[in-house]
Amino acid sequence: MAVTAPRRLRARGYSARARAADLHAQPQLGQVYVRSLVRNQLRLALGVLAVLAAVLGGLPAAFALLPGLRTADVLGVRLAWLLLGVVAYPLLVGAAFFHVRHAERVERDFTDLLAGPDTPPAGGEAERR
Repeated sequence: MAVTAPRRLRARGYSARARAADLHAQPQLGQVYVRSLVRNQLRLALGVLAVLAAVLGGLPAAFALLPGLRTADVLGVRLAWLLLGVVAYPLLVGAAFFHVRHAERVERDFTDLLAGPDTPPAGGEAERR
């Protein structure tokens, strides 16, 4: 048995994947979807912020609690200056890159959800080439 074409008829009933046009007809469903998108974006942003606050905020706390770190030298440069003045910037760039990639993934998943099962996903093979 060979499958030659996708099934065109969908079963009648509730579908969790509503099209964008259906959201105007069902404003409560649209509110649920948008609230979910905003919640996911907020969770991602707060997670990245918490990691940055723990790492960058933890450095001054570590220097205050461990006085030996304040006077430690690496290649003739104080460790505190090296960590706060040099290492912090690549960390911020990496966190920003991580946040943007994952925020775009959340948005792409949201638009794929709205597109429905009949359309190909936005991150398909044709778009990657």
